[in-house]
Amino acid sequence: MPLGRGIAKGLGASFVETAYEKHPGGFPDGERYVRVLGDVVGDDVVLVQTTHPDTKIVELLLLLDAVRSLEPSRVSLLIPYFGYARQDKRFEQGEALSARVLANHLQMGVDEVFTMGLHNPEVLKFFDIPAREVSGMPAVGRYLMDRDIDFVLAPDDGAVRHAKEVAETAGKPWDRLQKTRLDSYTVKFEPKRLDVRGKRVAIVDDVISTGGTVALAAKELKAQGARHVLAAAVHGLFTANAWDKLAVCDEVAASDTIPSRATKFSVAPEFAAAIRATK
Repeated sequence: MPLGRGIAKGLGASFVETAYEKHPGGFPDGERYVRVLGDVVGDDVVLVQTTHPDTKIVELLLLLDAVRSLEPSRVSLLIPYFGYARQDKRFEQGEALSARVLANHLQMGVDEVFTMGLHNPEVLKFFDIPAREVSGMPAVGRYLMDRDIDFVLAPDDGAVRHAKEVAETAGKPWDRLQKTRLDSYTVKFEPKRLDVRGKRVAIVDDVISTGGTVALAAKELKAQGARHVLAAAVHGLFTANAWDKLAVCDEVAASDTIPSRATKFSVAPEFAAAIRATK
């Protein structure tokens, strides 16, 4: 993936290609096939693989086995987007604890784990090996510096720490909207006057999934006279009809943790710096 190449460049390391395809045996059920196209015997390996969509999890499990079979000296697993991490506790009897399930399986034969933009950093406790969350917000801030943004906005209280970090990187003022969640799919914003008339505003969050929260925030900003609204996030999932909702925004930008048409900047420098710091 492009992110892997960027991290390799940042570390001054070699990039080893991997083949991902349906099994060459022609299995009709579409089983995945993974092969590492290089020799890593005795090397310090950084394995980069996201876990979205679900097929990427299967590929990652196979890739871990393939890498271990080549007998590297050390394996660092870098998970740009850690899927299934939001189920970090049991709310109802009989529920699967998906964050722990993935942690248990992905850490086998691995020496350390790096990931980014967790819903709850507490999921790192499910790993029995060193596991670190790397912030992608500096990358968002760098991107906004080149977009002539006047103001950074957090769409809700949960995004305040992200907006603050981005604003500090970009050297811009920031604020938040007051959001109330009515249910899993419905939110409303309480009116709050912001000094955005005629300004270029960036709505910042860690992830854009359905796009509902960002779209409502954008509508509120436009109603208050914002000239240009940019939605920026580290992770761009864009599920269901997210793009239809996000049409209210003048621009949508996300990083390369999950490649999409919105990918405008890279978090490779952040991951490379985090890896170097542990050596």
